[in-house]
Amino acid sequence: MSHSVGQTAGFAGITVRTLHHYDEIGLLVPSERSYAGHRRYSDADLDRLQQILFYRELGFPLDEVAALLDDPEADPRAHLRRQHELLTARIERLQKMAAAVEHAMEARKMGINLTPEEKFEVFGDKDPEQYAEEAEQRWGGTEAYAESQRRTARYTKDDWKRMQAEVNAWGERYGALMDAEEPPNGEAAMDLAEEHRQHINQWFYECPYEMHTCLGEMYVSDERFKAFYDSMRSGLAEHLRDAIVANAARHA
Repeated sequence: MSHSVGQTAGFAGITVRTLHHYDEIGLLVPSERSYAGHRRYSDADLDRLQQILFYRELGFPLDEVAALLDDPEADPRAHLRRQHELLTARIERLQKMAAAVEHAMEARKMGINLTPEEKFEVFGDKDPEQYAEEAEQRWGGTEAYAESQRRTARYTKDDWKRMQAEVNAWGERYGALMDAEEPPNGEAAMDLAEEHRQHINQWFYECPYEMHTCLGEMYVSDERFKAFYDSMRSGLAEHLRDAIVANAARHA
């Protein structure tokens, strides 16, 4: 059984012009011709076309494809082995490319999708991704971390600016509270601790009281967090930690 050039092109998903070109350069010469001189392709021709298209997909130039297919020492099993090796190598390359794309996707989280100018506008000289890798190592397997990544990946520059404004305003109010010598277990301090927890709920992940208490301890034990809160007002980290504990207790 033989097939017309149009049928063959349809089978292979290529153009008739491509088949004409393959014939002209001797890469795929149809086995038969009709009485009118039209090209007719046999099943063996289709097998060869499949081999040609395979090597073309892998980026082989047509002259190398011809050399491979016309090698007198090659047999069908040798072609299959070679194709298997080439496909395996290509899969490995594609997997590496996919990993690189995933890495690029990860890099767009936590505000990294902002331009350098936008990041400076929002965060000043603070680097929002400075501890991103450490955070992933410490909490990457938690649902809270995953939820935080999902949310922050969608934030725009205006979202980050609004978030920063809330943090700054909260810090000013907490500093004023401390200046007024309000105790950590007082209503005013506990209310600001609750506001702090709700800020995390709104912008990052659900933060129950037990988790909030753990965060409070970290704000004191981790020098970097302590420096961040104490930059708002000296001693704020420890005061906040105690207010968080007191707020959790009143909601227990």
